Amino acid sequence: MAEWAQACWAAVGGDAGAVEGLEVLSPDAWLGGPLDVDGLAVGAVGAGLLAAAELAEARGRARPAAVLSAEHVALSFRSERHMLAGGEPAGAGFAPLSRLVRCGDGGWARTHANYPHHAAALGRALGIEPGTDPGPLLAAASERSAEELEQAVVDAGGCAAALRTPAGWAAHPAGRAAGAGPLVEHGESHPGRPLELSGGADRPAAGIRVLDLTRVIAGPVAGRTLAALGADVLRIDPPSLPELPEAHLDTGAGKRSAVLDLGSEEHREALLAGADVLLVGYRPGALERFGLGAAEIAERHPQLVHVTLSAWGPDGPWAGRRGFDSLVQVASGIAAACADGDGTPGVLPAQALDHATGHLMAAAALRGLAARARGAPIAPARLSLARTAAALLAASRPAEVRTEATGTASAGRHRVVFGAVSVISPPGALDGVALRWDHGPRPLGGDTPRWPPGGLH
Repeated sequence: MAEWAQACWAAVGGDAGAVEGLEVLSPDAWLGGPLDVDGLAVGAVGAGLLAAAELAEARGRARPAAVLSAEHVALSFRSERHMLAGGEPAGAGFAPLSRLVRCGDGGWARTHANYPHHAAALGRALGIEPGTDPGPLLAAASERSAEELEQAVVDAGGCAAALRTPAGWAAHPAGRAAGAGPLVEHGESHPGRPLELSGGADRPAAGIRVLDLTRVIAGPVAGRTLAALGADVLRIDPPSLPELPEAHLDTGAGKRSAVLDLGSEEHREALLAGADVLLVGYRPGALERFGLGAAEIAERHPQLVHVTLSAWGPDGPWAGRRGFDSLVQVASGIAAACADGDGTPGVLPAQALDHATGHLMAAAALRGLAARARGAPIAPARLSLARTAAALLAASRPAEVRTEATGTASAGRHRVVFGAVSVISPPGALDGVALRWDHGPRPLGGDTPRWPPGGLH
């Protein structure tokens, strides 16, 4: 875990000596598996805590001690599985057509149809009616090779990935692009607007406004992490894209939620002008028509710490392709590395690419804010699930492969209840004070898309 803590902290540009200030309790293989998912999880969350401590110091406080529990981190990385609504499990799962399928060439492919528009695209590509019966999908897959299925679904605007080995992915043009870049890539720096020296040691992001333009898991995890550190996080969803209610409950704690067409220039620019951090989780280029490219943001709103996320990376032939954690696991060779004895592709014990990348996004944002507080230049940061996957595959493997975790994590000790909703609390503590959200998930789209009076601006 120490190796991962160093790697993740270095990836966001942190001073190597600061890692000594991170205390990890109950270090163990709480998640298990043939890849060091536990190390990645602790490293990513630890980088965020160290960045939060740095921000507290940059804003005029003594640097707080950062402590986390590896058990708590593991629970957080599987937060959707532990969420309760009305006392019953309500976590986001996979739709019947989101699955591994055996293809006609003997290979495997993964489809993703959790959202209605992706299910419709899958149906168009394979000539089947999207529904709850996987039979037609399995039959259609048996008539195509894995790569033919992948390409047909992508061409139809859907989401799919053919299974590749780590070596096969490394030789693929998209795999080479993903593996060539750093875990966190920083762009050209520019002067930022100074940040007020305020906020407590345990709430170093107090008064910070975060505009959250992300969806699904990774980006929303970044936003909920910043909210747990005191930031005012406003998530904006477009009116035309549906969201899964259970996904919002899992990642919405501490945030406000609003719906806005980003084509409304007046409202969009007012939100950007009033924010300190901009989180973007759409495909590269998808929002550039709204002037949300890194260069345009730096010119119009130089105060913004700009952090972007993509599935496949900002460069390469798959840069603009839709993707999710489950698909990246299959394409990158992770599913092959986790395969069963009979060759059936496996999965990570958590959607760790999403969660780890989300925490690294938060860490990058916090370090950018610390730079602003010191009057130093800031630079946009770019992350991707594929680069996190490449780092996981390249890391040292556990000395002992454990298919089950060595201990049973106690969700009850790490729950927080907001009315009828119970979720895993944010992992970590600063100066002995546990991270916390000020409120539970608010109704999706129920808030006004504007900043309240006051703040740092």
